[in-house]
Amino acid sequence: MKKVCGLDVHKDNIFCAIYNGESHSQVKEYATLTPAIYSMGEYLQSEEVEEVALESTGIYWIAVWDIFYEMGFKLTLVNPYLIKQMPGRKSDIKDAQWIASLLHKGMMRGSFVPAPLIQELRVYSRKYGKLRQQVTRVLTCMDAILVKAGIRASSCLSSISTKSFMGIVEALIAGWTDPGYLVSLVYGNRKNKQSGKLKEALRGNIRAHHRQELSWAKQEYDIYQLQISECLSQMERICGLHFALPVNLLQTIPGISRIAAMTIIAETGGDMSVFENSGKIVGWAGLRPRNDESAGKYKSTATTKGNKYLRSILVQVSWAASRSKGSFFKEKFQRMTMRKPRKKALVAIARKLLVVIWNVLKHTRQYDPRLAPVYDPVKMKARLAYYKKEYEKTANILNIKL
Repeated sequence: MKKVCGLDVHKDNIFCAIYNGESHSQVKEYATLTPAIYSMGEYLQSEEVEEVALESTGIYWIAVWDIFYEMGFKLTLVNPYLIKQMPGRKSDIKDAQWIASLLHKGMMRGSFVPAPLIQELRVYSRKYGKLRQQVTRVLTCMDAILVKAGIRASSCLSSISTKSFMGIVEALIAGWTDPGYLVSLVYGNRKNKQSGKLKEALRGNIRAHHRQELSWAKQEYDIYQLQISECLSQMERICGLHFALPVNLLQTIPGISRIAAMTIIAETGGDMSVFENSGKIVGWAGLRPRNDESAGKYKSTATTKGNKYLRSILVQVSWAASRSKGSFFKEKFQRMTMRKPRKKALVAIARKLLVVIWNVLKHTRQYDPRLAPVYDPVKMKARLAYYKKEYEKTANILNIKL
């Protein structure tokens, strides 16, 4: 008789229930310490349990999943929202039994958990994204220190993330305050140099404590840059050995750089067989409108919750794709912004990009811009009729004037 196990995982304890289709075994409680998890796995093996289901509770399930994966169990990770019990009939013991019952009856929809290699790549890609945010924060802090010292470099420079800005900061830390010398560290910016505005902007009243604050911020900036280079090195190593083809294919899509391609591989796994169609991965990423209809009325059309990391990188990529000359996405974005806000248009472009990504990785072929527009015969017929009518109207006006 088939036996399955349901686990209710918490921070300090795990409730383990076995179900054989007729009755539940006595629910056992284990600690979340590694020896206890191994002991629980050995108990399940002695009971001839092969399938185990557990809730995705915060980060507490990860250690259990990794150990049970090594021990050879068939695992299912479930969103707690999909298996909620009725209020008033809920306890840790009943939760474990309920999970086991649903698993035995095949009523569970498992969440996507990538292979260990993809999980490792995710660590580096997500850390890279967080480090980039920290770099932006430190640069903003540096600019604030300069403003307090009367130096308005950001008012004349195109960006505070340029080499020119960092050269000015390093010179100020070293003790240089001559505006003429600071101007020489700025690349380009001919207009502000000739007008003298840049020299005036770099003339300040910097004091010892300002210089000390800049020094601390610069040290923090250097640490983040070092960690970013290490993350990129590890991402390049993994993708170069295992995902060279998918990364190269993704870079054929407008707006997707090599770093963006590696991040997309880290979040999706690169294997599109996990998702039945492009609609599944769009929903998983949280880029499609939710179904919220009652009595024929739609209560909300906001996008669903999903993989926030994938969604974030896709929105960034859509911003780049909407500015790629001659691309379908640029034309589509411009048409969308005529009838909806720019942010909503970006989300729509991100959804279209994800559909393209699914097709490129599923069929392992390069992006073909000729396949991007999908023509509806009915819409094409209506469009031709519209332009024919406009042409006749214009011709009649010209004839009248002649």
